[in-house]
Amino acid sequence: MTTSTQKVAIVTGASRGIGAGVAEGYRKLGYAVVATSRSIGASDDPQVHTVAGDLAEPGTADRVVDAALDRFGRVDTLVNNAGVFLAKPFTAYTDEDFAAMVGLNLAGFFGITRRAVATMLEQGSGHVVTITTSLVDHPLSAVPSVLASLTKGGLDAATRSLAIECAGRGVRVNAVSPGIIKTPMHPVEAHGAYAGLHPMGRMGEIDEIVHAVLYLEGASFVTGETLHVDGGQGAGH
Repeated sequence: MTTSTQKVAIVTGASRGIGAGVAEGYRKLGYAVVATSRSIGASDDPQVHTVAGDLAEPGTADRVVDAALDRFGRVDTLVNNAGVFLAKPFTAYTDEDFAAMVGLNLAGFFGITRRAVATMLEQGSGHVVTITTSLVDHPLSAVPSVLASLTKGGLDAATRSLAIECAGRGVRVNAVSPGIIKTPMHPVEAHGAYAGLHPMGRMGEIDEIVHAVLYLEGASFVTGETLHVDGGQGAGH
């Protein structure tokens, strides 16, 4: 392990979309980044170390955190962006759907957050930001998503609980709750319909989620907060 004063962020689900944008945002802040996803390739940037792996599988979380410590010597921030979303009527969900969403959204969060927070507590400082969804506290009849609420809602509650547990030990824990964001997972032909689900009448942009994460990074008196970036969706219709 090398010792460094440069801050280090781990970003999960970092190969595209919000995760790739967040990784780029932390680099612009001067952080070194450990970026992980199932399909991520090598980076040309010596300050970005990539780790391919599925966080739902045992051992992946340790590989990611070990890589951060071995390459950069510390872990200052963990952004839990990796997740899976399936919108189906409740009775149409399969056992495989349940296993996939619990495996990544909950077990994946648990494994890497437990390991990263242990490192942060040893340092006496750190920050965890988890990406949830505004469907947790504002369900939409047009988007049946009980398993998203079951799993991401668990993360929302865990954010507050962990924040209070760590509040006196230098580690902050927050969440960002997006609406529907223009990412590769949403086909362009559906953008008009998705825009109409937000009171502001448009979808969100990746940069708007990145800005929210980086705001929380600098907001040293904010912990246990879920910041809605959803065009008003979480407030009502």
